[in-house]
Amino acid sequence: MRRVWQHKEGAADSHTKRYWIKHLVYFEEHATAEAAIGREKQLKGWRRAWKDDLIEAGNRDWRDLYGDIAKP
Repeated sequence: MRRVWQHKEGAADSHTKRYWIKHLVYFEEHATAEAAIGREKQLKGWRRAWKDDLIEAGNRDWRDLYGDIAKP
């Protein structure tokens, strides 16, 4: 949650800050940091169309999911 907030607020020096990306349209939960990093590396190798299809499979309207996961 902290990391997502940092991205939304532009507090993290990253791709999201450089390109003003403010909406969380897709996320996955993993048991370990290593698993999450492995999946992130896998997704980075995908074509843009594949990533778009993955997002649309679970979030057809591309709405911001931050509010859904920020609720206690």
